[in-house]
Amino acid sequence: MCNNNPPEEHLAAMVYPCEMPIKVVGKSQPNFAQEIADVIREFDPEFDPASVEMRPSRKGNYLGLTFRITAQSRQHLDDIYQRLHGHPLVSFVL
Repeated sequence: MCNNNPPEEHLAAMVYPCEMPIKVVGKSQPNFAQEIADVIREFDPEFDPASVEMRPSRKGNYLGLTFRITAQSRQHLDDIYQRLHGHPLVSFVL
């Protein structure tokens, strides 16, 4: 398994493929989790949407999602992050 939040220099040294958690936060909306799971599935067809961890914010305005994906390469991981950052429902990605 890859390090949870590796420093930049460690990303290049990772051995791929590896399991990597990706945390996505956005405003709590009915289709948020499904839409983001669909994006993840485009990059990792074996991803199981039932494995997503969901955590609402205290007031319920935001929803945090944790996905465990299989990163095939640094470029693959960069592509996933870029796509998530550009998604209109996403506030931030860790």
